[in-house]
Amino acid sequence: MMVLEKNIPYKIYLEESEMPTRWYNVRADMKKKPAPLLNPGTLQPMTLDELSGVFCRELAKQELDDTTPWMDIPEEILEFYRMYRPSPLVRAYFLEKALGTPAKIYYKFEGNNTSGSHKLNSAVAQAYYAKQQGLKGVTTETGAGQWGTALSMSCAFFDLDCKVYMVKVSYEQKPFRREVMRTYGADVTPSPSDKTNIGRKILEEFPGTNGSLGCAISEAVEDAVSHEGYRYVLGSVLSQVLLHQSIIGLETKAACDKYGIKPDVIIGCAGGGSNLGGLISPFMGEKLRGENDYRFIAVEPASCPSFTRGKYAYDFCDTGKVTPLAKMYTLGSGFMPSANHAGGLRYHGMSSVLSELYDQGLMEATSVEQSAVFEAAEQFARVEGILPAPESAHAIRVAIDEAMRCKETGEDKTILFGLTGTGYFDMVAYQKYNDGVMTDYIPTDEELARSMSECPKVD
Repeated sequence: MMVLEKNIPYKIYLEESEMPTRWYNVRADMKKKPAPLLNPGTLQPMTLDELSGVFCRELAKQELDDTTPWMDIPEEILEFYRMYRPSPLVRAYFLEKALGTPAKIYYKFEGNNTSGSHKLNSAVAQAYYAKQQGLKGVTTETGAGQWGTALSMSCAFFDLDCKVYMVKVSYEQKPFRREVMRTYGADVTPSPSDKTNIGRKILEEFPGTNGSLGCAISEAVEDAVSHEGYRYVLGSVLSQVLLHQSIIGLETKAACDKYGIKPDVIIGCAGGGSNLGGLISPFMGEKLRGENDYRFIAVEPASCPSFTRGKYAYDFCDTGKVTPLAKMYTLGSGFMPSANHAGGLRYHGMSSVLSELYDQGLMEATSVEQSAVFEAAEQFARVEGILPAPESAHAIRVAIDEAMRCKETGEDKTILFGLTGTGYFDMVAYQKYNDGVMTDYIPTDEELARSMSECPKVD
């Protein structure tokens, strides 16, 4: 029998009136700011006008603003949020019981919407600003498909065209995710493709490649700048995305404060950094201001270990080298990850904001192999009743490991992790795990050194 602790319910919901009405910009509280985006031609910081040629102008302003701590959420976006927010903060009582741990485990569940993930929080904002600018449509990339699904939904809501370049391996493994996008009106292309100059070049250089987020970004940017009335939008990495995703952490913090919950450790999966950055932002703000202390852990796949084995340097955000340079932990823009099943984490770099925080020692990072990730995913699904996305399961893996350490030491810690979405379109991956044919690939030092050696030289 599950025994609820005191007045802590299984699911904690905020009232609609308690939902945050402003986004939080963690950069404003960072004494040492993230390094600026650079123009790859001049190696000078990108200007508003330069960024506005690729991104919506208002989004470009948000990208460059590292001093304003709070930004009002437009009412039209709040109205959209109310369709699926506030999302629940869940006490994992059943998981705690199964593990026999004294630790208290909580997760913020972002999968209770049609996109199946947290990606909708930023997609609707970016579609809104595109519509406000009078654009015809937007282009983007997607890995596992959650971002493409979220953007296609948002574009349908605001009557915008949506062109999605989907990483080829995910396009083939997840046909139903692709069809959800098409149902919402998106044009979906497997990347790399022969529709763009960059796609054709990548296919020639890497014949038979499964693609990567870096490839798909290159194609989406080329498509946007080649067609009048279009702009490119991105589902992770950028500071504007972490700003929009702060709604996750702000709701989580409000729910914790409402019930007197103080997390000791906060865990999130990390590919480009959108969900992790969004979850930890208000907590990190407290740490930066000296008001509270927390332990933060970023979890990435061992097959694409940008934090744990990459280098902190300026690099292109895409494989085709058409984007601005960002200072981040990177494996090199030419790195081609293995075809693991966490498509949303198959990115060579990391958010500049999170990279700077990690470099300052304000957060930790670890990498895990995918067979161990799916072991944790199935354990979680069997006791908590939610089939997690492979990306989210990286955080589950480390949350379970932390809880088991508490069992060994007798420590009564409070663990919080982000459950970014559901895995119902990831059944090929679950099938391979259940059939015992899932493999774990870890790149060699030589492979990583080769790809990182191609990072541009920036003084």
